[in-house]
Amino acid sequence: MAVKIVVGLQYGDEGKGRASHYESKKALVVIRATGGANAGHTVVANGKKYAMHLLPSSIIRPEVISLIGPGVVADIKILAEEITQMREAGVQIEYNNFGISERAHLVLPHHKQLDRLYEMLKREKVGTTGRGIGPAYEEKARRTNLRMYDLLQGEKHLVSKLEENLKVYEFLAEKANEFIKEYNLEETIFPRICVEEEYQHCLKYISVIREFIGDISEEIDYAITRGDIIIEGAQSFWLDNDHGDYPMSTSSNPNASGTASGAGIGPTLVDEVIGVMKAYTSRVGNGPFVCKIDGEVSEQLRKLGGEYGTTTGRPRDVGWLDLVMINHAKNPSGLTCLCVNHLDTIGKFDTIPVCVAYRYKGKEIQRVPIDKEKCKPVYRNFKGGWSTKGATSFEELPKEAQDYINFIEEYVGVPVKYIGIGPDEKQTIIKQS
Repeated sequence: MAVKIVVGLQYGDEGKGRASHYESKKALVVIRATGGANAGHTVVANGKKYAMHLLPSSIIRPEVISLIGPGVVADIKILAEEITQMREAGVQIEYNNFGISERAHLVLPHHKQLDRLYEMLKREKVGTTGRGIGPAYEEKARRTNLRMYDLLQGEKHLVSKLEENLKVYEFLAEKANEFIKEYNLEETIFPRICVEEEYQHCLKYISVIREFIGDISEEIDYAITRGDIIIEGAQSFWLDNDHGDYPMSTSSNPNASGTASGAGIGPTLVDEVIGVMKAYTSRVGNGPFVCKIDGEVSEQLRKLGGEYGTTTGRPRDVGWLDLVMINHAKNPSGLTCLCVNHLDTIGKFDTIPVCVAYRYKGKEIQRVPIDKEKCKPVYRNFKGGWSTKGATSFEELPKEAQDYINFIEEYVGVPVKYIGIGPDEKQTIIKQS
């Protein structure tokens, strides 16, 4: 029996869903713990592709209990549609294998409008997904947001909560529209969202999710003593609101501690923290990216790696592997092992630069300063040109690929446990350290 946390070590999109789903084969419970529908997990199992935004990656395993934890902000429209679509695809989602914490917060239509408003007013655009995540967490911190619990308390209770919740939006939307008109901005006027509109929005989707909402702590307590628990992270360390590239970050704490907290599991119960990374780097949205590359090489890497956002479809920025940022995330994450994905992708390049230090203010450093945008990469080149096709063990990988993985282990000081050499979960190599 063990509690394992799966977290990202870069800018998201590292393959956490793939790693979490792989680990869930022997799990009793899997918990999605943070973030909202701004995160996307893609899992390929038995040749079939599943894209999820709120549901845990384990949902396609009917024998596993999949839970949405209290740290999540859930768009009930997207969640209800995702449940319906998965059921239509033949995935079993029933009361006995899926649950939603009554403490999880909601993302409502006005949150998306606020997301748009805040981006409009910012001098430096964050490049959010526009899914309303930041405003939902803002209202959570302001103690005015709604939770899943509120959906089940009847019309009078729900309308009263919505009235309180919408006051700030109404004020800000009015001021924003005055600003847009005064300066003749090319911005769409912010709509007035009345209480009745959001109430009807809630009613429309309650019927799909009602049976799953409740106190999930009982399932967690049971699993802690009787089977493995996987806590599934979203986003990544460098999007963390405290430790990442603030303000170009997400609105929650997707580090290992924040992920455990979002699941409702204390740190002394955690046995393993699996840090997921790619054999190169990618990023969606704005913010510092020390190892970013442009031109034909970036286009080639983007196409080879399928680097387009699961949630937005936007092409991701790509770059070489940055081991300085991976190493920096090691101790705050409490890593016990690594999962390195896309080893097959990076091997298609003849020469593979890896960032081993930064040039910063005239010095060479191996840490990440708060003003990371002032850093320049210091690279060490590795020989590529390998193919991982047909390999089922680490020993069967080409020597150059083994050298690449061994160097990652040596530099970070954390063993590589899993290596992804293709999109399907069957294309996973377990490295015996």
